[in-house]
Amino acid sequence: MTISSHKLTKLGLAILAASTAFADSEQPKRRPDEPLNAGFEAGNLQGWQVVHGNAFGDRSVTDLASYWGGPFHQDKKYFILGTAQAGESAVGELKSSSFRAGSALSFLVSGGYDPDNLYIGLVRDRDGRLLLKQTGINDEAFIRIVWDTKEWSGQKVHIVVHDSSTSESWGHINFDDLRLGDDALGNGHGLTFQPIGQANQPPRHKQPACSLYAKDPLRPQYHYTPYQGWINDPAGLVQWKGRHHLFSQFYPTAPFWGPMHWSHAESSDAVHWRELPVALTPKAAGPGDDSGRFTGSAMVHGDELHLVLTDYVDTRAHPGAVQENVIVASSRDGVNFTLSSRNPVIPGPPVGAPAFFRDPKVFHDPTDNSWKVVIGATNGAQGQVQLYRSESSDPFSWSHVGVMYTGDGSTDALWECPNFFPLGDKWVLFYGSKGVGWYETGNYNGSVFLSEKRGLVDAGPASYAMQWYKDESGRNLAISWMANWPTSKWPSRANGWAGQQSITRELFLRADGGLGSRPIAELDRLASGPAKRLGPLQVSDKAVTIGDTNTARLKLTIDLGATSASSLTLSLFQSRAESTLLTYNTGSQTLTLDTTNAGYGQAGKWEAVLAKPADNKLTLDIFLDRSVLEVFAGDGTVMSATVWPRYRESRGISVVGYQGTVALRAVSVTPLGSSWC
Repeated sequence: MTISSHKLTKLGLAILAASTAFADSEQPKRRPDEPLNAGFEAGNLQGWQVVHGNAFGDRSVTDLASYWGGPFHQDKKYFILGTAQAGESAVGELKSSSFRAGSALSFLVSGGYDPDNLYIGLVRDRDGRLLLKQTGINDEAFIRIVWDTKEWSGQKVHIVVHDSSTSESWGHINFDDLRLGDDALGNGHGLTFQPIGQANQPPRHKQPACSLYAKDPLRPQYHYTPYQGWINDPAGLVQWKGRHHLFSQFYPTAPFWGPMHWSHAESSDAVHWRELPVALTPKAAGPGDDSGRFTGSAMVHGDELHLVLTDYVDTRAHPGAVQENVIVASSRDGVNFTLSSRNPVIPGPPVGAPAFFRDPKVFHDPTDNSWKVVIGATNGAQGQVQLYRSESSDPFSWSHVGVMYTGDGSTDALWECPNFFPLGDKWVLFYGSKGVGWYETGNYNGSVFLSEKRGLVDAGPASYAMQWYKDESGRNLAISWMANWPTSKWPSRANGWAGQQSITRELFLRADGGLGSRPIAELDRLASGPAKRLGPLQVSDKAVTIGDTNTARLKLTIDLGATSASSLTLSLFQSRAESTLLTYNTGSQTLTLDTTNAGYGQAGKWEAVLAKPADNKLTLDIFLDRSVLEVFAGDGTVMSATVWPRYRESRGISVVGYQGTVALRAVSVTPLGSSWC
């Protein structure tokens, strides 16, 4: 272990120790009007009553510290684990002693998402009315819910832990650390909890998007999100008649994947968005039928905008049906889309090929001046890209060219969301698999692609299903889903929404032949005030504060030739209890993103080796947006993450050097506004 990495480890341990110290001393002394044993630190159900059922009992109180996915993050030692008494499918209800409602109330919740059958409820004593409730988010790790209870202040109420779910998957709910009044809002050490909870979300029709989106402390302000519901893959990206169109895979009913719709937004600059009506809805489906409109792309033909997409059929509900085929929906106004009577335009995978066959991406092929489409596929062992050609240069007639490219198996056996296009003197293929996005660059002869270089589209944990399009000025642009499938860390689900799209990026070929990304110039229009500028600065082992904001653009230029430090660390979304660390090691030229103590988000460390700058000046262009982070290095490397800070005060930005000094030639912090204003 090098000395610099040892110091970095000590820094992380110090922050973690501070966080643990806060957690260990968070619980305030009980007031006379508070419920008995509100945090279960008696080690039993003293003060609580089993109302009915067998889901809760003496064994429900546990001191387990971790589960298969990591720590529970309970307060102090004990909490209620919904599976401990009688298993996953057991039902029942637990009731607290009565207390008088104050101005606020907060608690920790985890477990299954089921608003009707799994929830923590606030019940009024006199009439048994359920005033507020909150379900889990399909994660065992606790998140803190904050409720405004001023409306019932002084009234006698109680808490219920309710489980009427018989599901064998996420059929339980966990609970801990009930707090009242001012104690509900912070940890007693100058830190204020983020006010998370579905009860805090106002109805959408009550106010314009700009002010509505600003109210949610977790919601990014200039990254596209659904107000409620779920989004994943960006789709149908196109600039048509001067307007940029962003479609997304969308499920409006819950903050989870479901029968896929297409949400729709448009923009004049690919930065500021305006919501449009849902473009596509699934076929009428019964309970348990996940059939829907999967990912696809856009094609302009004549005076119409066409969406070329996967029609997915849930064969569990429709035995014998073709699982995935290609259909077209068309529009003359860019708002209302009609399914073609000629659907399906590609009836399914080639004869003898596996059923997996999805996400058509249309492109113009200059090798023979034709329109073609690539589709994600498999041969059962390696990922593949199938290639089709339009026989009449329209979206309704396609013939199979063949398998354009087969992987070597190292990037999984199934490839989704392929994109293919010329860039400089090379061709670029990228696709999603194993929960990450891969690119390959190489040569193409009109039917077969020969790969020369492979890498990750994004070196961080929050990027998948990136889609490319060419704008009317000829730039190669892209937007990525800022998430991935393996993680369960979606605290925004407690606010009724999940998923965000990246800022719009411009793609280019790196000096080493790989694929690079940079923010588009139009993002400058988000500036909501003048930039704070610092530098030149010499930074050593005493941290220098750069700013105090969680919605900003941070730019740094580091003179590597004048830097003697072995490494430097930027702390982002920083408070006394948590921080996201971005470290550059000058010897190995490695950039490391560390979210192990960053908040509710996916914890881990991710690395990328950066190219040595030709001018010996390392530049970092960093976008902070409440709960998400995008880092662009000067060589085209990108690292993205969802952070989800626990505290409102987690806004600090600082830099520190190790084993020498860091020569910062320029630093700027520009406040950024909303993409909805």
